[in-house]
Amino acid sequence: MPARNFIVAIELGSTKIRGIAGQKKSDGRIDVLAVVTENADQCIRKGVVYNTDKTIQCIINVVQRLRSQLKSGIKHVYIGVGGQSIHSDLNTITKEVADDMPVTQQLIVDMMDQNRSMDYPEQEILDVEVQEYRADNLLQIDPVGIQCQRLEGNFLNILQRKRHYQWLNSCFEKADVKIAEVYLAPFALADAVLTPMEKRSGCVLVDLGADTTTVMVFYKNIIRHLAVIPLGANNITKDICSLQVEEQEAERMKLRYASAYTEQADIDPTLKYDLDYERKVDSPRFIDIVEARVQEIIANVWNQVSQEYQDKLLGGIVLTGGGSNLKNIDVAFAKQTGVEKIRIAKSVTYTISSSNPAITAHDGTMNTVLGLLAKGDQNCWMPEEQKSQNLFEAGTAPAAAGATAPVAPSAGGEPIQPRDPNTLPPGAVQTMAEIEAAKRAAAEKAAQEAEQKRLEEEERQRREAEANKKPSWGSKLAKWLGSFTEAEE
Repeated sequence: MPARNFIVAIELGSTKIRGIAGQKKSDGRIDVLAVVTENADQCIRKGVVYNTDKTIQCIINVVQRLRSQLKSGIKHVYIGVGGQSIHSDLNTITKEVADDMPVTQQLIVDMMDQNRSMDYPEQEILDVEVQEYRADNLLQIDPVGIQCQRLEGNFLNILQRKRHYQWLNSCFEKADVKIAEVYLAPFALADAVLTPMEKRSGCVLVDLGADTTTVMVFYKNIIRHLAVIPLGANNITKDICSLQVEEQEAERMKLRYASAYTEQADIDPTLKYDLDYERKVDSPRFIDIVEARVQEIIANVWNQVSQEYQDKLLGGIVLTGGGSNLKNIDVAFAKQTGVEKIRIAKSVTYTISSSNPAITAHDGTMNTVLGLLAKGDQNCWMPEEQKSQNLFEAGTAPAAAGATAPVAPSAGGEPIQPRDPNTLPPGAVQTMAEIEAAKRAAAEKAAQEAEQKRLEEEERQRREAEANKKPSWGSKLAKWLGSFTEAEE
């Protein structure tokens, strides 16, 4: 039976595009109805779109395969963006408070607006995470009402390259897939795998992907840093290729033999691993190749954790993603960072019900897309009557005289209703389609107001002209006296 109530989410990973559909139950459980994965290494590199045509085709394939499994139409989808184009920047705004007056809510709003207006060349602010405020020398989460002379606001701006964001929205529009919401994939992942205690007491979330490694630092329920490192599990595979084996064979060897850490006493110099064509490689050499790259990745991860928080990580380090399946990866992190508390998040904290092997494998590869699915709150099912509507039926017909022009429709055929960016849910951003729709709506409104003013001005000029043509009472009286004199003569 076709599904009629479900949520659809699409994750654009570092090398793959994943789609998922599921239903949220009243008890908090999520039933997964469909899962698809498309290889996108020919169009996405390190999470960034570089071939729009092939990306469009991948998106179309994902949506069509989901429709086939659901046996239903899809009205819109939730998408998660990440990759190397995203990073954070800590910005500080300082305001002087006159005469030890208490801090007002308006002052806080002004500081937020000033931060939002920051100009980053070729980048745009996707989200802002407010850190503590410093009222004189006192740190406060909410400083409203506190008397001070100087207020300092710290804002963590999450940035993304404008061009990538535009390309991404263009790909979904050309694929005729409407976007319900755009979420930052690392935020969705953090909400899905971290516990409240870990966020509160301080932890580092490390998502070990294929081509990228995402690092997020939390402390006191606030994200303190976000970075994406252009290194991942595929780098280990490519290093194994230095043994003159093809990448497919190198991947097989990594999965079968590789270990992130091996005790010196456990290394057997006589042991050899099979290569192709009856060749073999010495175990110590293979171990050196793998561990060298793992140590580089861990060093880059730990470099993203500032000294301020390295000794405050009571929640430890949480590893997830496909790279977390590497043998002894937790031991390698503990040895190199000195953090003893290491947890591997194989699955999300939500209760998931599914018979799909990709979900039941609990290997960390589906955690992000499951987190995106959990964030969705709108039914993505499209009834048959809406599927048959074309763009003209969806609201592109010319407006009647005096009527308000409709908002331009999206690629999915329904009018886009622009949302106020200040009221978006946490982690959500305005899509380019919504921004363009808002611009068009504002331009149409301005044009209507200008036309109204023109008509009012014409009416005023007409009335003045008619008033000037009308004879005055004096001229009427003179004319009447003149006619009376002529009659007597």
